[in-house]
Amino acid sequence: MAHIVIVGAGIGGLPMAFEMREIARPEDRVTVVANTPTFHFVPSNPWVAVDWRKREEIELEIAPLLANRQIDFDPAGVRRVHPEENCLEMGDGRRLEYDFLIIATGPKLAFDEIEGLGPQGHTQSICHVDHALQAKDEWAKFVADPGPIVSGAVQGASCFGPAYEFTMIMETDLRRRKIRDKVPMTFVTSEPYIGHLGLGGVGDSKGLMESIFRDKHIKWICNAKVMKVEAGKMFVTEHDEDGKPKKEHLLPFKYSMMLPAFKGVDAVSGIEGLTNPRGFVLIDAFQRNPKFQNIYSIGVCVAIPPVEVTPVPTGTPKTGYMIESMVTATAHNIRAVLDGLEPDRHATWNAICLADFGATGAAFVALPQIPPRNVNWFSHGRWVHVAKVAFEKYFMHKLKKGTSEPIYEKYVMNALGIMKLKDKQ
Repeated sequence: MAHIVIVGAGIGGLPMAFEMREIARPEDRVTVVANTPTFHFVPSNPWVAVDWRKREEIELEIAPLLANRQIDFDPAGVRRVHPEENCLEMGDGRRLEYDFLIIATGPKLAFDEIEGLGPQGHTQSICHVDHALQAKDEWAKFVADPGPIVSGAVQGASCFGPAYEFTMIMETDLRRRKIRDKVPMTFVTSEPYIGHLGLGGVGDSKGLMESIFRDKHIKWICNAKVMKVEAGKMFVTEHDEDGKPKKEHLLPFKYSMMLPAFKGVDAVSGIEGLTNPRGFVLIDAFQRNPKFQNIYSIGVCVAIPPVEVTPVPTGTPKTGYMIESMVTATAHNIRAVLDGLEPDRHATWNAICLADFGATGAAFVALPQIPPRNVNWFSHGRWVHVAKVAFEKYFMHKLKKGTSEPIYEKYVMNALGIMKLKDKQ
């Protein structure tokens, strides 16, 4: 019998548990460790932040989901991974031994890298449902007394899609309230151009997103570093194409949401051979750590180099479809090792995304995510909004059932009408 432990119970961790339980041998034990008793659907956080969703609509109790599939659950969290000893130091001081470890923690949010950034400072966040609820409370105060908005993503950020989503959702909500004319909006991003997305652009994402921003009267500053944030003030340095400071901006705001850079979580950061200097888990082509070969990792916590060098640092996003691909590869590779074979499954690392803009939305497909690509497509329309809303319900339904089938692949590929692209990966 092997004990397979999964640390993390988010969009990567729970599907990982279901698929691992399905593929592992009957006698193997699968345990999920998390620092929270509940799962929340992160892509719905922008809706929570403007009160279009309630917390209970996007949240599920983890223990019953796992118990139904004969998967153990430990909500104590992990204080430190000890890879040389094949054990975890738990949040309550216990030690949990493993034969295989899958790290699916997601990131640590690096608000501390910029003075005044984040929910403990002067800007809001949609990275966690708790943050989104705080953002909702601040949004209620804001719409009662509106003023300038500054939104976007800071230097080192790698997840740009939600910044665009929330900016457009706020814009839609303001128009519905008939107060859009009272709210100047500025989008601040470390991207070299609007629509870069950390992917070097996808299709005509630059032209389309610039057109959408112009149509909605949203100004933007690219190649931007946020130097510090004070109450109602954001200090931004705009850089030129060589990365040299070009212009200083002092942006007033009454409401701001800025996505932070990510780091690895404390439980793994600084472990030589396991993580890089930012604390992200090092993996080979099989999702396996090169030094500790019984440790695998999936999702946002893995180390992936930037798609290209940019004047201001940007990271590479890990979309749900890509994470799902990592899950499947990892489950099959661990089963291969259990059977005395060598791992042979690779994740596709393709980027496919549906981004809701409130009444419309944008979708993109990058196969593979690093150019040149076999498929390089970006589109915009009301159908994306409809597809994103439907996907939320579909994902939560499948999670409740404890499905081990690929949720993103089945739904998103159908929603985009590109099932034939699977054969081109």
